[in-house]
Amino acid sequence: MRAGTVVLYTDQPTRRGDLLRALEPIAPCAVLDAAASAPAGPCCALVVDLDLLQPSPLVGLRTLIAADPALPRIFLMRSMGARSLSAARGLGARLCLPEDTPAGTVAEALRAQLAPVSDAAKPGARSGSPLVVQAADKAGAVIANLLDAARDSGRIDAALVNDGLEPILGAIGQGGLTAWLDTVRAYDDATYQHCLLVAGLAATFAIDLGFSAEDRQQLVRAALVHDVGKARIPLAILNKAGPLDPAERAVMRTHAALGHQILVQAGGFDDAVLKVVRHHHELLDGSGYPDGLAGGAIDDIVRLITVCDVYAALVERRPYRAPMPAAEAMTILHGMDGKLDRALVRAFERSVAGS
Repeated sequence: MRAGTVVLYTDQPTRRGDLLRALEPIAPCAVLDAAASAPAGPCCALVVDLDLLQPSPLVGLRTLIAADPALPRIFLMRSMGARSLSAARGLGARLCLPEDTPAGTVAEALRAQLAPVSDAAKPGARSGSPLVVQAADKAGAVIANLLDAARDSGRIDAALVNDGLEPILGAIGQGGLTAWLDTVRAYDDATYQHCLLVAGLAATFAIDLGFSAEDRQQLVRAALVHDVGKARIPLAILNKAGPLDPAERAVMRTHAALGHQILVQAGGFDDAVLKVVRHHHELLDGSGYPDGLAGGAIDDIVRLITVCDVYAALVERRPYRAPMPAAEAMTILHGMDGKLDRALVRAFERSVAGS
């Protein structure tokens, strides 16, 4: 592990006592404001808690990053919108978390960055095909704008979602699923990463099943927006490092109905997409939510996205959890016989294995 000080750049120091207490067991901490110069001693990591959309030269911060481009760093974001994320990535952000992420989660994420790992295993690496990286960035910006709009105003532009379709389908068609998964796992916001994983899996599935171009686009469109309701879920629940308690689970389960409501009010989304958003957690045995649908009441497109959604949740990367191996994830899907469509799970396994 690196030696030195954890430097916390913050414009709200009086609110960061809990974070300092969580970071101090890792290394001594120095608290600096946006205008401060770089500290004289060695720095082992950065935690940046600044409004990046406010004008500021950030001289000290930039000096530290320029002196050590590999320096572990976490950015606590006022907004997870495209402009803020772009500003953070311009500063070499390795991990972007919402500003109200629990202090313990931030500390665990920093420990993970400081732990010695091979270059191939480092989270946040933006290596790979330029086509795939550019497609992921474009689709990620679509999701960022979608969630920001759902969270702030509720005014969703259906046409905006279409901007992410062809980049994903093109990246899967030319770069393959493995390159997509490896690239998307570099996204540190759990909701963005998950939506992009589901979209890539849906694109792979649609291509493998021989869907028409129109049907491929519809499936990927549904995948991109399936979790839009999470924009209305408290971040403390979305970003909790451990299992949710019963009350938190009840709140989380509202996201499907919330997402459906958001898109209905926005207009411009067809019935199939709306059904996916509302019903992607329904299960064939009736044990799902929010409506307890069973069997034939669950449309085929919903069943497809549900398989992709469950698999993505298992293989995605979190700051505090490594991705589950593909074979182990498929074993779990097969173990959900009676809940997931058996024929679709088998077809999905062939699709993923052949990619």
